[in-house]
Amino acid sequence: MLARNRLANIRKLTQIRIISRHVTTSWSPVGAAFNAIQQRRFDQLENNVGLFGVPELCTQAGFEVVENKALKETEQLVNRACSSPPGALTVETFDQLSDSLCKVADLADFVKVAHPDPSFREAAERTCINIGTVVEKLNTNVELCQSLKNLLDNREALAALDPETRRVAELFMFDFEISGIHLSERKRRKAVSLNVNLLDLSNEFLMGSQLPNKIEKRALPEHIRHCFSIDGNCIQIGGLHADSPSDLVREAAYKIFLYPNPKMLHCLEELLACRDELAKLVGYESFAHRALKGTMAKTPETVMKFLKLLTAKLSDRTTKDFQMMRNMKNKVNSRYSELMPWDHPYFSGAMRAERYNIEPSLYSPYFSLGACMEGLNTLFSRLLGVSFQAEQPKAGEVWSEDVRKLAVVHEAEGLLGYIYCDFFHRPDKPHQDCHFTIRGGRLKQNGEYQLPVVVLMLSLPHPSRNTPTLLTPAMMENLFHEMGHAMHSMLGRTRYQHVTGTRCSTDFAEVPSILMEYFATDYRVVNQFAQHYQTGQPLPESMVSCLCESKRICGAADTQLQVFYAALDQVYHGKPRNKSSTEILQEIQERFYGLPYVPNTAWQLRFSHLIGYGAKYYSYLMSRAVASMVWRQCFLKDPFDRNMGERYRREMLAHGGAKEPMLMVKGMLQRSPTIEDFVDALVSDLNPSIQAS
Repeated sequence: MLARNRLANIRKLTQIRIISRHVTTSWSPVGAAFNAIQQRRFDQLENNVGLFGVPELCTQAGFEVVENKALKETEQLVNRACSSPPGALTVETFDQLSDSLCKVADLADFVKVAHPDPSFREAAERTCINIGTVVEKLNTNVELCQSLKNLLDNREALAALDPETRRVAELFMFDFEISGIHLSERKRRKAVSLNVNLLDLSNEFLMGSQLPNKIEKRALPEHIRHCFSIDGNCIQIGGLHADSPSDLVREAAYKIFLYPNPKMLHCLEELLACRDELAKLVGYESFAHRALKGTMAKTPETVMKFLKLLTAKLSDRTTKDFQMMRNMKNKVNSRYSELMPWDHPYFSGAMRAERYNIEPSLYSPYFSLGACMEGLNTLFSRLLGVSFQAEQPKAGEVWSEDVRKLAVVHEAEGLLGYIYCDFFHRPDKPHQDCHFTIRGGRLKQNGEYQLPVVVLMLSLPHPSRNTPTLLTPAMMENLFHEMGHAMHSMLGRTRYQHVTGTRCSTDFAEVPSILMEYFATDYRVVNQFAQHYQTGQPLPESMVSCLCESKRICGAADTQLQVFYAALDQVYHGKPRNKSSTEILQEIQERFYGLPYVPNTAWQLRFSHLIGYGAKYYSYLMSRAVASMVWRQCFLKDPFDRNMGERYRREMLAHGGAKEPMLMVKGMLQRSPTIEDFVDALVSDLNPSIQAS
């Protein structure tokens, strides 16, 4: 009723055009909001509330205002932290300090990549840099650190803290330690210098990893030149062209795109050396040891044990997968029968298509965006007692008229937070699907809970006059995946924003999102929403079964490729070896992949995940193993089991990073899984589907 009244009040201001021609399905307000072309006409007299309702952000100049406000508040909180006696108030003040900076930095971090107005992006970028500089200074503030150390060294005060407060205190201290706070002044200056250098090297590597390579036209056979971008007398190659049916096109793209760039090789090796020096300076054996502290894996030795065990368990299946690809390549082109790295993605896809005829366009009519959103709404309502309510953004609240706003409401607890859905393609928008925390949840001093705010960003086609946005199966799964992140943020109810929602260890953060992929491919869930947008007919169960079974084709080889990437990441960030990054690549590829290294290539220069996931690329595999175990043990029998849903929230989603990740896994599974259990779970996923009883 409240939502309906609110809509009535703003009807004069806004026009929402619902697609109805040829569409037989009746939509709920949530489904209608996403299967509509929205045209907002705001009253000229309506107040501009600013981005995300932050009044200062009516214009780009507001970033300087909110930045200065946060810095002033920061100064006051630092003084309070340094003058307070050891106790819970110390941790609360640190968290308020973190919250004050994060609310500005996180919002600016999103705006700098997503806002269509360059002036907003530039202002947000300046704010990110300025806040980042302040954070670096705070992480090396000796007096501030000493106030926290006084608490952690005081047995009586420490004993009085509850487990969450104590863990948050330890996490703040870890931030100080990795910045070299415990070092002499000379070494602290060195740590700051290394961190600054790392920022520059990271940006240089990220930018370089995306740049195309050029080659003279005459170097390529004339009959394949049209497959690439032509720039005068040069051909520009900006990717691997892995989907091309031409062996020669794939080979040329692989060898040219991955051709070693001396400047980039130097940048990467400088980056790895700098990370190693910094880790050792602050007291760690290697950068990997530093990066893995507090994760599920905890140590590089555990990660390598996991990767080696998985390789051994997959060995026979991987060999069979590569042989099947080799056989298919032989059929297509018997002159070049050797299977090469540029063949793997193409022939694994070709084999899936040949066996199961998975044509995305046959599925898309059943996966309108509105239907998928209703499916998510139904799932969360039955599993967790949570539903979406479409809200109309106010003037200036969103950065594009395509953005939809959802209130997330619990049947008993009321409003939990807000999700802004930036789902549609637009020029200059990043293509990568992602989740942004704009504001973290926390318990405020007045007893109220600061509601979390997040953005989900996809890049979907726009609806047309007669057709809603139709998703391919991959798009649908990505939507479910990203919504898993959003619900982790919404359902986290931590006292401290420093550990809210997805602010947890990297190898645990992907568990809720990957678990959602299992729900997205279970027919009992899909059947609740997948209906043809014109006829209303449900998606046949056989089509869902084919989709699931097709993923297992060459699944071992695909998993082994991820193992290779993860192992390479570990070795690069382990103890330095007297070898070049390319020599290490060749060695690790031979041990952990199965297809030969191609001379004069340097794939590692395109491995951009080395920046954001340094020493943590294994996280996706480990998170998938946990998600698989949770699915099989807790939801396979009944994906709508409310008791299991409540346990899932209570044991895993509610804690964010406020609890040891393995304790959360143990609470959910009601046992402590081993590395062998993780490996077995991943291998089991390659077996034929298990029908729930």
